[in-house]
Amino acid sequence: MKIKLSQWAKQNSLTYRTAHKYFKAGKLPAIQLDTGTILVDLPEEVNKNLGKTVIYCRELSAENKSALLNQVDRCINFCNAKGWVADKVIKEIGSGLNDKRPYFLKILTDKTISRIVVEHSDRFCHFGIEPIKELLASQKRELFIINNLQSEKEDLIQDFVSLATSFCARIYGQRRTKKATEKLIRELQNSGGDNDAG
Repeated sequence: MKIKLSQWAKQNSLTYRTAHKYFKAGKLPAIQLDTGTILVDLPEEVNKNLGKTVIYCRELSAENKSALLNQVDRCINFCNAKGWVADKVIKEIGSGLNDKRPYFLKILTDKTISRIVVEHSDRFCHFGIEPIKELLASQKRELFIINNLQSEKEDLIQDFVSLATSFCARIYGQRRTKKATEKLIRELQNSGGDNDAG
């Protein structure tokens, strides 16, 4: 099955210009006709008898827009390398500790989505990732985490920092949150270094 590059860009929540860059860089299975039209080849076996594949990307604030777009690029490249067609790219701004994110909830409850692709587990949520994976698996759905390489110690520290950030935000207000979190991270790192030395 072949679709126009403009359609592919729309399906993946990208501008035509960005999609054209992918084509020029050879990152898309596509051909250009004599007329100039670019057709993206979508293999018939991809997503056959399956629901949709959705990429989910999240950043904490709108200030991190460039990081969010880079995250989208990496996820699209990964899906293309796997031969998966991303039916939709969902971008969300908000804390991973917030379980009331509208897009997050929508993809969890939409049973037409069979595969959710995220770059890191903390982009999806900070806690409860295993129960979510089990629940999705029971519905014959999958949460695919691209980069799942994190030690238990790093994972535990990240969870603690996430909780501390949340509580600091409530206690001290948004302006002082970043400063308080950075101080806490420094103290954790110094404490971790002392423990390793002893």
